[in-house]
Amino acid sequence: MSGHSKWSSIKHKKGAADARRGKIFTKHIKEITVAARMGGGDPDGNPRLRAAIAAAKAENMPKENIARGIKKGTGELEGVSYEEANYEGYGPGGVAVLVDCLTDNKNRTVAEVKHLFERFGGNLGEPGCVAWMFETKGLIVFEKDKVDEEELLNLALEAGAEDMNEEDTEFEVVTAPSYFEPVRKAIDGAGLSYTFAEVSMVPKNTVKVEGKKAQQMLNLMESLEDHDDVNRVYANFDISDDVMEALG
Repeated sequence: MSGHSKWSSIKHKKGAADARRGKIFTKHIKEITVAARMGGGDPDGNPRLRAAIAAAKAENMPKENIARGIKKGTGELEGVSYEEANYEGYGPGGVAVLVDCLTDNKNRTVAEVKHLFERFGGNLGEPGCVAWMFETKGLIVFEKDKVDEEELLNLALEAGAEDMNEEDTEFEVVTAPSYFEPVRKAIDGAGLSYTFAEVSMVPKNTVKVEGKKAQQMLNLMESLEDHDDVNRVYANFDISDDVMEALG
C-alpha cells in the first residue's frame, strides 16, 4: 500500500478528523468552491464537485455548509477567490512528495511550503521532478476483520475495479478514476464498511525510510496537511505499519 494510503488510514483510526474538524471543513469548502467555479454547481454534471461533496459528507459536514460552498463557487454568494497551486519535492531519504494547494496568495504559499520541506529534512523541487512517479487511481480501503475477502474481491471486480491488494491489516481496492464511483456505489449497496475512499495519486514505486528519517517524514506530512492552503499531500514513502503506529 502507498505511503499516502497508510497515512490516511492511521489518521482516520486516530480520529484526527474529529480533532481538526474546523480545519478539515475549511479545506472541504475550498475544494467545493473551486470545483463549482470550474465546472458548475450541478454535481451530476461535475465529477470533481461530486467527489468533493462526497468527501465533505464523509466528514459529516452540514448540508448548509456544502450549499454555501457551491454558491460561492457559482458566484451566487461572495467569497474569496482561490487558485490551484501544485508543488513537488523530496522528503527525507529521497521520498517523492506532491502537494496540492488552494490559495489566495501563491507567493505566500510557495514560501511557506518550501520552509516546511526544509524544516523536516527535505527540499522543494522543480515542476515535474516527481509527478511522473505517481498515477491517478481510485482507492477504497477496508479493515480485514470487517469484510469477507472473497465477497469483497468478487464485488469489486464485477463493478470494474482493477485489483485488490492485501496488507497486514487491510485490503485496498484499486480502480481507474472513471470506475471509482461505480465501484464505491456497488460496495455501498452491499453494505460493506470501509476506512476511507478517495481518488488519489498512487506511487508507482516506494522508498523505504526508517528511524529518524521516518519520524521526519511523518512530521513533514502532518505539517503540510496542517497548513491552511494545502488541500492534499501524496508521498511514496514505505514505513512499516508498526513504525507508523509508534511514530504517528
